[in-house]
Formats: sequence, structure tokens, C-alpha cells
Amino acid sequence: MISTELAGALRRAGLRWIPVAGDTFCIERLIDSPDVLEANEVFVVSDMTIEAHAYPTGTVLGMNGTTEWALDSVSLEESLWLPHENQLRDLLGGTFRALRREALNSGQIGFVVEVQRQSALRLYQDPDPAEAYGKAVLALVSDGAA
Repeated sequence: MISTELAGALRRAGLRWIPVAGDTFCIERLIDSPDVLEANEVFVVSDMTIEAHAYPTGTVLGMNGTTEWALDSVSLEESLWLPHENQLRDLLGGTFRALRREALNSGQIGFVVEVQRQSALRLYQDPDPAEAYGKAVLALVSDGAA
């Protein structure tokens, strides 16, 4: 799972989320909130506990059975999708060439994602493979390719 900082950058760049079972998200207004113990809590969309309900006014994530929270639902706009590694790889589509584990520029061992755009091979690296994928997706979305 990627960091909330990268997830926010992906959303600001234009990546849209259509929730499906198994997706993870956090509630954006709670990120870095000193007053809320659950500020870093990650939720999972599930057919039984958190369901996506599409209405003409927008998508709402209904919290079913979360009695520890005084929260019935949260709008999609208030939710921050934290895509998994496989979802990020899927978003790269045909541009994805490889994921390698190797020494990074920082000297530590990490992961390099190789992406082919037109005739250019681009590399995105991070100690965490999901973050490396996320950086590659961010570049594609920012370029308007995803």
C-alpha cells in the first residue's frame, strides 16, 4: 500500500477511484489529525462492512457494522484511495516493462519500476515496490497518459 502523500498526489494529478471490494482507503480529513486516535486507520471496502453506494449526487461509502465509529458514511471526495501494488501495476498497462530489486541511488536495496513511454525508457525507484509503482503511475497520470 502506498503512502497517503503519494495517494494524495495521484488524486490531485487526476487519478479517479471507482471503489470495489478489497480496495483500501483512509478518511482524508483525519490524516495527520492530532485529535483523533484513528487518524491513520485504513478501511477496506467489503460487501458486508463498507459498501460503495452510487447515487446521482455521487458515491458514498456506507459504514455497516462499524459500531466503534460514530460514522454512517463518508463521501468518495472525503476518502483517499490507497491502491495496492497490483492495482498500480495494472494502471501502468502496456507501458510497464519490469520490476527489479537492486541497489538504489541512495545505496540501499530497493525496487526499480521500468516504464516504456514512446521511445523513452523511464525508471522509478523506491525502497518499497508499491511506492515505486505509484511514482510511475503519478508520472503517467501527470503526463495525461493514464
